[in-house]
Amino acid sequence: MQAFNPYLPSYEYIPDAEPYVFDGRVYIYGSHDRFNAPIFCMNDYVCWSAPVDDLSQWTYSGVIFRKNQDPMNRLGLRLLFAPDVCRGPDGRYYLYYAYDFLGAVGVAVCDKPDGQYAFYGHVHYADGTLLGRRKGDEFPFDPGVLLDDDGQVYLYSGFATKVPPILSRFHNLKNSGGSVIVLDRDMVTIRREPRLLFPRKGSGLPGEFAGHEFFEASSIRKIDGKYVFVYSSANNHELCYAVSDRPDGGFRFGGTLVDQGDLYMEGRDDETHARNYLGNTHGGMVELNGRWYIFYHRQTNQHSYSRQACAEPLERTADGGFKQAEVTSCGLNGKPLEGKGLYPARIACNLWSAQGTCRYDKPFRKKDHPYFTQKGRDGDQDAVQYIANMRDGSVAGFKYFDFRDVKNIACSVSGHGVGVMQVSSSEDFSSLAAEVALRADGDMCKASAPLKLADGVHPLYFRYQGSGEIDFYSFELG
Repeated sequence: MQAFNPYLPSYEYIPDAEPYVFDGRVYIYGSHDRFNAPIFCMNDYVCWSAPVDDLSQWTYSGVIFRKNQDPMNRLGLRLLFAPDVCRGPDGRYYLYYAYDFLGAVGVAVCDKPDGQYAFYGHVHYADGTLLGRRKGDEFPFDPGVLLDDDGQVYLYSGFATKVPPILSRFHNLKNSGGSVIVLDRDMVTIRREPRLLFPRKGSGLPGEFAGHEFFEASSIRKIDGKYVFVYSSANNHELCYAVSDRPDGGFRFGGTLVDQGDLYMEGRDDETHARNYLGNTHGGMVELNGRWYIFYHRQTNQHSYSRQACAEPLERTADGGFKQAEVTSCGLNGKPLEGKGLYPARIACNLWSAQGTCRYDKPFRKKDHPYFTQKGRDGDQDAVQYIANMRDGSVAGFKYFDFRDVKNIACSVSGHGVGVMQVSSSEDFSSLAAEVALRADGDMCKASAPLKLADGVHPLYFRYQGSGEIDFYSFELG
C-alpha cells in the first residue's frame, strides 16, 4: 500500500505531532483537534503508530490521557496543548503537557508507549514550587524533552508572545522566548533553573535568526552528536531548526525545514501567493529506515482549529544540516505515488484561489477560497473528506506521481457549477494535459477525458474554470 499526506485517516485531526521510534514502530504524540471546532485541542490525547517498514499502516491505540486526569483540571475545562514524550532512565514513558494558558507543565507516566498514562506530577523546583508559579518565570508552554546519553534530562519550553491576562490566572510570568531546564532523574524536579536560549523577536537573537525568530513549538533531537532544536518561527507557518554542540546553549540557526505554503523556496515569500493556506504549525523529526523526516500539520475548514498531521522526507546538506522540504502529497511514501488508480482530493498539497491564498489567523473573504472539509461528524470513520468551494480559478495541486502509459482521467465532484476542470503538470497551466467538462447540480457526478501526459515523474494540477462552485472529491488515472 501507499502512504499519503495527511498520513492518518481522513477523519482524524492530530496537530503538533512528535514522532518517536520504539521497538520497531513509529509513534506519534500530538494534540487532538475536533472537526470544525471553535478552538484548538478540544479532544483528549490519543496515540497512533505504524511499523517502520510500512508507513501506510497506521494503528489507533485509543485515548492515552484524558483532560480531567490532572488534579488542576478535574472539570476538564482546560485544553491539552502540544505534548512530548520521553523514555526515562527507568524504561518508563513520560508524557509532558501544558494546559492551554494555565502556566504549568504536567507529567504523566506509562509502562508502554501507547498505554493508559497515569498522572505523575507537575514540574517543580526543589522546594516544591511549581514551574510557572515564581514571579519572573518564563511562561511554561509547548514542552519538549530530551534524555541525553549521559542520563541528563533537559526540558525545553517557551512562547514568544504576550499572553492576554484573561487567559491566565498568573500575570507575573515572562514570555521572553525559548528556554531550557535541567530536570532530575525523577523526570519532574528542576535540578538547574531555566536558562533563556532563544530570545523573542527584537530581543537580541544572532543575526542569522533574523526573519525566522523563535515563537513556539519546542522540539529537540540529538543527531550525529549534535543537538538539533526544531521550533515554529515568528512567521508561524514554518518549522525551523537550530544546531549546537551542547544541549543548553550555543545554538546556531540552521534554516527552514518545512513551510505549509512552500514559502522561502525559490525566492517565494509572499504569503498571499503561498502554495497552500497558512496557519500555525508544530512538529518534530525522526529517522525512519535511514532517512530523516519532518512532521508538521496543515489546516482545514478555513481556520486553525481542525489540523491534520503530515510529514516530509528531508535531504541532508554537505555540512550535515538539512534542506527545506517541499510540501507533497506522498510524504511518508518515500517515493512518488503510482501514476494509476483512484486518489482522494483530500491529499492535495497545494491549494489556492484565483486571488491566491491567505492566513487563517487574519481576516479574509471565506467565500472566495477553496478549503478542506468533511461530511460526517468528528470521529466518524465513515466521514468523507473533500475540497469544498472551488470557484473559477481555484487550483488543487498534487505532488508527485510516476506516470506510465496513462491515457485517461476522471473527476468526481458535486456542488452547483458548470465549467471545465483543466489538468496540467505545470502550476501555471502553460500546457494542458486534459480538460474535463463538468456540470454539477447538487448530486455527485463523474466526468472523464483523455489525458495526454509524458511518462515520468510529474505533479498534477487541477484548475476549475466556470460558473458557480464545485466540491472536488476524487480523481482516477487510467
